[in-house]
Amino acid sequence: MGTQGVCAAHVFRHMLKSIEKHIGKEDHKRHFRDFLVEEFRKNRELADPSSIQNSLKLAQDYTLLLNSIHYHKELLFSYNIAVDRSDEMKKILGKSAASVGLQLPEVYEA
Repeated sequence: MGTQGVCAAHVFRHMLKSIEKHIGKEDHKRHFRDFLVEEFRKNRELADPSSIQNSLKLAQDYTLLLNSIHYHKELLFSYNIAVDRSDEMKKILGKSAASVGLQLPEVYEA
């Protein structure tokens, strides 16, 4: 595994983490992860260095876009700009409860 392989593995791991963090790990959202794995496996056989670099650059750009969109959404929520805050409050309550080892009652989860 040369430097291209190490770089590809780094890009793959970073993109996979972003998908799991921002899209989710649930079974009904697994097709995003499966598509990523399939694309990286399909492009494993590329021999042209420029096409390899272009593919890795595209993957890095998509990862940056995914992270930026969710960061922007969080900023909008924090500034309360024309968005419904009830979902955000449920999310915050869920994170707070999980941080101390508790779960929200079903009233808040529905």
